[in-house]
Amino acid sequence: NAFGAGTRPGWISGVIRGVGVWGPGLPGWAASRGVLAGLEAYAPCPTPAPAPAMLGATERRRTGPVVRLALAVAEDAVRGSGLEPGGLRSVFGSSNGDGVVVGRILEDLARAGPGEKVVSPTQFHNSVHNAAAGYWSIGHGSREPATCLGAHDATWAASLLKAGVEMAAEGEAVLLCVYDHPLPAPLAALRPTADPFGAGFVLGPAGGEGVGFRLGFVAGVGRAVGLPPAFEGVRAGNPAAQCLPLLVALARGEAAGLVFPYGDGHLVMEVG
Repeated sequence: NAFGAGTRPGWISGVIRGVGVWGPGLPGWAASRGVLAGLEAYAPCPTPAPAPAMLGATERRRTGPVVRLALAVAEDAVRGSGLEPGGLRSVFGSSNGDGVVVGRILEDLARAGPGEKVVSPTQFHNSVHNAAAGYWSIGHGSREPATCLGAHDATWAASLLKAGVEMAAEGEAVLLCVYDHPLPAPLAALRPTADPFGAGFVLGPAGGEGVGFRLGFVAGVGRAVGLPPAFEGVRAGNPAAQCLPLLVALARGEAAGLVFPYGDGHLVMEVG
């Protein structure tokens, strides 16, 4: 046990059963693990997420790059967990939501004449914050609860805490998926986001298969753990990439103490 004997009061304990990632030069966990561990050179080239194979042809055509990004990392994480995707509770977190669709809707509305209907039902249902979770549920026939969060730059920390608490309270594995995609102009000027990035994790109750972790909230300002220089720019350019220190620790297979700023405090995560 890398944490030593005992458990800190109020802390959540569990295991990470599966991991997924998709971002610039990071096309999935299996292909990216050596890069994240520092064993292979990192080449941050554009890497569009693939069309989701879990969906039928009609739904697949309706998905845009943001939903595809979310579903790619969710599938990647669940595949590694060995669990049935339709039986998992889930937490989807995104700071920007689907800004690509929202930007298109706003442009159409700005050009529309008086009384002209320009927003299609497909555009509308793709614009809502739970669109990715909805497609996930449809694709896997899941009736399990899904929570969708947006907390600006704290979205990763808020989503991690929510998934951890839910896993501990319900005693069930939870899929955690965080993702963010660049916004189109002119929205991008107000909320700059660099490359698309997403990550997925399947958190399971302590004692199961996987990498052990403990998670707790601590009052007061906490400083995020440093990253290899190659990844600092990725983290700075995308809110979802705040999880990169966890991905690096898991890729290296080493025990690590991580800090994720959250509001007036911070999350401490021990992995080992």
